[in-house]
Amino acid sequence: MTTELLLAFIAFAFVTSVTPGPNNMMLLASGVNFGLRRSLPHMFGISLGFMLLVASVGLGLGQLFEQVPLLYDVLRYLGAAYLLYLAWKIANSGAPDSQATTRSKPFSFLQAAAFQWVNPKAWIMAIGAITTYTPQENFVVNVLLIAALFALVNCPSVGLWTVAGSLLRNWLSNARALRVFNIGMALLLVASLYPIFADTGLL
Repeated sequence: MTTELLLAFIAFAFVTSVTPGPNNMMLLASGVNFGLRRSLPHMFGISLGFMLLVASVGLGLGQLFEQVPLLYDVLRYLGAAYLLYLAWKIANSGAPDSQATTRSKPFSFLQAAAFQWVNPKAWIMAIGAITTYTPQENFVVNVLLIAALFALVNCPSVGLWTVAGSLLRNWLSNARALRVFNIGMALLLVASLYPIFADTGLL
């Protein structure tokens, strides 16, 4: 991999990781509702899960979807349904010290890692990384390098949203303000599904 291609990929990884999407909306909400420390497993789970997704796409899963497009469609719909469920959970989150939040928990490391496999934006990012930035020479080595670099860039990028959420935590100590914030985050999470619904002709 040339230096120019490597720098271009790092820029791609940063921009796609830091821009709004399901992971970042959930981390922002998690930072507000649970704080930075309790949201760390969620952050690290996203990066590791995404690294495994990129590697899997590069090592053959992407070719499987090309041969059986129905599998990709099923995955997209399952992901959309799960995101709607998560949006409902976020909208109904309680205040940080309320009994409702005491009963609820932030995403665990494994939950966040597993979520990447049904996250539509993650699939688009992974396929784009492999098809655009992975040289064919020494392909397997380059796939593993791309996957590892993406995780290294992704973790601090999504972490910015968690930090932003934790900084807003004190400002949203009022139960009504937090309720409005959580509903807004839920609506933004639903809005992130627009490309899926538009692609299917439902919008």
